[in-house]
Amino acid sequence: MMGYYILIGAIALVSWLVSNKLKSKFKEYSQIHLQNGMSGAEIARKMLSDNGINDVKVISVQGQLTDHYNPANKTVNLSEAVYNQRNAAAAAVAAHECGHAVQHAQAYSWLTMRSTLVPVVSVASRMSMFVIIGGFVLMSIISSGVGFTVAVIGLGLFAMGTLFAFITLPVEYDASNRALAWLESSNMLTSQEHAGAKDSLKWAARTYVVAAIGSLATLLYFALQVFGGRR
Repeated sequence: MMGYYILIGAIALVSWLVSNKLKSKFKEYSQIHLQNGMSGAEIARKMLSDNGINDVKVISVQGQLTDHYNPANKTVNLSEAVYNQRNAAAAAVAAHECGHAVQHAQAYSWLTMRSTLVPVVSVASRMSMFVIIGGFVLMSIISSGVGFTVAVIGLGLFAMGTLFAFITLPVEYDASNRALAWLESSNMLTSQEHAGAKDSLKWAARTYVVAAIGSLATLLYFALQVFGGRR
């Protein structure tokens, strides 16, 4: 299991570095105050209106970087800082989350696929590690193929989470592209403000890339252990 701990440690380190970089970027661009004086909430409502979306509410939620779009109840949930503040970072996040609302309204295929997988992946992700480890235990104590079969089932469950992580990538990048295109076409931001918003979203997207690569690396590691153990 030493290899597993090294892998998890490496993934955690990269994730921590990217997350810290993201936080520092948001802190930096939070100092760039918008010349139009609009808050994140006002920008979100404006983007929704410009896209003909009138059935989505913009609400404030507690926490930091807790911003998200909920397709179930059609709400753009903005953290208190993003909801109230009037800077490039807040504009970027607010527009990005509205990008998801636009995707939903237009039945964007990748978002539809991800939403369909959510209930299945939520169960699979909780069970996968227990099933894989259970398979390893059975492989070590009995000679039949039961342990191998259990471990393969666990790999299948884990693979669903990995697939979900990769499906998330085009969803997040597309939402950012929609946000930046609207911010530019509507002349919401100055060139400096737009550059800050773009850089903020770039680092936010990288957190999803790290998560997807980490999930794939973990899946491949366990696959090697399962099929190598069988030999």
